[in-house]
Amino acid sequence: MSKTPKPQTDIWQRVTIVTVTHNAGMVIGDFLESLNDSAKLIIVDNASSDDTLEIIAAKRPSATLIQNEEGLGYGNACNCALDIVETEFAIVANPDSISSDEAATKMLGAADRYQDVGLIGPTVLNSDGLVELSHDVELWKRKSYGKRHDEKAPDGELCAEFISGAVALVRMKAIREISGFDREIFLYYEDDDMCLSMRRQGWKLLLVPDAIVTHVGGGSVRVNRYYYWEKFWNIAWSRLYLEKKYYGNFAMFYLAMMNIIKFSFKGIGYLMILHKEKAWRDLAKSAGSIAALLGVRASKLPKEMPITRE
Repeated sequence: MSKTPKPQTDIWQRVTIVTVTHNAGMVIGDFLESLNDSAKLIIVDNASSDDTLEIIAAKRPSATLIQNEEGLGYGNACNCALDIVETEFAIVANPDSISSDEAATKMLGAADRYQDVGLIGPTVLNSDGLVELSHDVELWKRKSYGKRHDEKAPDGELCAEFISGAVALVRMKAIREISGFDREIFLYYEDDDMCLSMRRQGWKLLLVPDAIVTHVGGGSVRVNRYYYWEKFWNIAWSRLYLEKKYYGNFAMFYLAMMNIIKFSFKGIGYLMILHKEKAWRDLAKSAGSIAALLGVRASKLPKEMPITRE
């Protein structure tokens, strides 16, 4: 069945879509089909070994494709695309999301109304049509608020301290002021850092609730023991990296020691009762915390590699 072309709109003269893939064959097809044919699209592939590249070639041969021989992590791969964006704005979107011209138009309209806004997020629905948490207070305040379930979309636009990077409109002037995503972060907390950095530069973050996208979730990686270890290792490492970046060595040292003790004992405890999955998770967090404390880098980029942005 042939795809019905979507009508061209002038927003795509001002906006480039950016996505990062890694073994996203299960979801990338639907993502590509949701995009306007006239939209500029840059895809950065982090060494996929499934049929991701074949699907891209079949469904969107006009896309600019950057192929990394090894996975650089999310933020650094995204930077590869942001480096070559020539439009005023970019929509950064996960490949397991479904967007629309209407959502893009509403986010762009808000960007035009508020020139001091650097990052704009939509309402994000999951595959069941329920609202996902896509805005929040900044990282340091979340523990006092606890977990938020059954989130409802706000009645109107609001400024937030955090906007999820699952789907977001980025003002290129703002992202270039902070030199893109932090190149030291391999995975996790990249969007937290971006939001903190933008706000420190004086940019505001905005949620536009009537811009609606769907986050299908899943399908971007093959879940196995190695992936599970890498995930929680990087969660622990990146959290401590941000602690050091924004609050200094002592704060990071204190949090690292607390995490090492907590997750080591929890991991050993789970091993003793043969709960292997939770043991693997907590031991990975302990290992990531130890690595951060010892100054081990998570990024796979050479430390001396310059950042090239105009």
